[in-house]
Amino acid sequence: MNPSLSRRALLASSMAMGGAAACSPGGIASAGGAAPLPAPWGAVPSARQLKWHDRRFYGFVHFSINTFTDKEWGFGDEDPALFNPTDFDPDQIAGVAKAAGMTGLILTAKHHDGFCLWPTMLTEHCIRNTPYRNGKGDIVGELGEACRRAGLNYGLYLSPWDRNYAEYGRPAYIDYYRATLTELCTRYGKLFEVWFDGANGGDGYYGGARETRRIDAPRYYDWPSIVKLVHELQPDACTFDPLGADIRWVGNEEGHAGDPCWPTMPNIPYTQENGYPGVRGGELWWPAETNVSIRPGWFYHADEDAHVKTPATLMEMFDRSVGHGTTFHLNIPPDRRGRIPDRDVASLKAFGDALRATFATDLAQGAVVTASADIGSTAGNVVDGNPDSFWCAPADAKDATLTLDLPPGRAFDLIELKEWLPLGLRVTRFAIDVSDDGTTWRAIAEKAMVGPQRHVRLAAPIAPRRVRFRTVEAEAGPALRSIGLYRSVAPAELPPAVSNDPSLIPSRGWKVVAASAAGNGALMDDNAKTAWQSAAPAEVTFDLQREEMLRGFTLTPTRHIDPEAAPPSRWIAETSVDGKAWTAAGEGEFSNINYARATQRPAFIQPRKARYLRLRFPAPAVAAPRIAIAGINGFR
Repeated sequence: MNPSLSRRALLASSMAMGGAAACSPGGIASAGGAAPLPAPWGAVPSARQLKWHDRRFYGFVHFSINTFTDKEWGFGDEDPALFNPTDFDPDQIAGVAKAAGMTGLILTAKHHDGFCLWPTMLTEHCIRNTPYRNGKGDIVGELGEACRRAGLNYGLYLSPWDRNYAEYGRPAYIDYYRATLTELCTRYGKLFEVWFDGANGGDGYYGGARETRRIDAPRYYDWPSIVKLVHELQPDACTFDPLGADIRWVGNEEGHAGDPCWPTMPNIPYTQENGYPGVRGGELWWPAETNVSIRPGWFYHADEDAHVKTPATLMEMFDRSVGHGTTFHLNIPPDRRGRIPDRDVASLKAFGDALRATFATDLAQGAVVTASADIGSTAGNVVDGNPDSFWCAPADAKDATLTLDLPPGRAFDLIELKEWLPLGLRVTRFAIDVSDDGTTWRAIAEKAMVGPQRHVRLAAPIAPRRVRFRTVEAEAGPALRSIGLYRSVAPAELPPAVSNDPSLIPSRGWKVVAASAAGNGALMDDNAKTAWQSAAPAEVTFDLQREEMLRGFTLTPTRHIDPEAAPPSRWIAETSVDGKAWTAAGEGEFSNINYARATQRPAFIQPRKARYLRLRFPAPAVAAPRIAIAGINGFR
């Protein structure tokens, strides 16, 4: 199936449904009868995409066998018996999501290691063969029921890659993958999103065949047929992220989108260059989802307990994702108990409280609204609180303005705008003007795109008499769903975090005795914003200052995206007790390090006594002149 034809069919079949939500097909009712609506401009969302845009903030739950092996990417050879949460509490997880202000959760039903969190009979590498509930547990089902009890939407992640399945890379695996996808889409009620990760092919266990398997992902999976299967089984579920899916990746895992991030894209395979800002006038409605973890990694690691993102950081990310026109997809990984850890809970609750307080009162409500151009007297719809109404200017009124006369004393510092998406992205640039005396105007902001949602934050609260939306550049007369004015509430600050992981061996106090480049103090300063850089191959030798029982090391890549420096692709480790006689400790790859930028935890062949640690990094993960590393520690 041709991906572009499939997507065009989806859009064509649903465009009328999206427009019908707000008005009759004949137009907008007015005193003089029904005024005809202008034609949509450009690409428009499908009915399920419209619902997805309104979900704006939801959670990711990375929880699997990786939680118990301290890995980010399992190799596929893990013993299912390792999976044994001591106090799995799906209601606690759902409750934390609710407290944070989330509208739903997406669970990693199967990650790249192939371990399935539901009792499928299609593989032995699943929860049936674990001690959890004596093999009778079903994490997928239990969390789904908790989400329904909490009034949350539910979605599932099913990795296309499988480092355990013997047939991966061959036609038989596609039959298996479709069968597992069918189970998830038919056993667990209504889903709002189905997530397909982009990581596909590489080193694996593959049923005992330890080898590297490469695939041509679009040809191998036949993504249009996979997307079609999901839509047949779950008509309201948006799919992420190949060409032909409903949602695209924003291009990073750092919690920010382009300013703005257009929900349209060209009908070509995804590129990060296009994905981050989107493409104005692109023929596909392919909006972005901004995903990030509350911790440096996606799965729980005890050594990250002191690195949970603060409520203030989460609020900034909310503005830079939702406020730029995308959804905010925040990962909240349960620990080995099967619960969200206390520090994460505190941060999420403080953020959620501030979010609710900020948007509790729309100060635009009750304003008298007038427009320079209008179809059917709809200007007041932008402040009526009805999500299915909108202001619409005639198609040729490309410079239309909308003015809000406010009651006195309404001070605000956050402006939220939403475009009426079934008529397309009509506004290219807009300005916000204010007037204190009702006649003299001053511009306080000018930005590109209104789109699904746009935030304009001011440096300080203002209380003008009038606020004006002014079209600066447009392809057609504007159609706005709403304008909201809010007084922002800062989230409460948390006490300083303290790491209490007994397995971690901090590198503070270590000494570098040899290195391939200067500036290596950055490796031991516990600051992810500083980095050591070296030409490849890079090498560093540490004196731990005392003998330790060393089980492996942690490496935090630089979080700064720099074309001149990238994280390392592989590692080679040696240890010594005297700095003279060295023994090999192991070697391996850093999985997905250039894109996830999460802390990696390579384990040695076996634990060993060591005072000295030598690490070699042969090459960067992507083409770059230098290797960059933010930090290195050890673990027992």
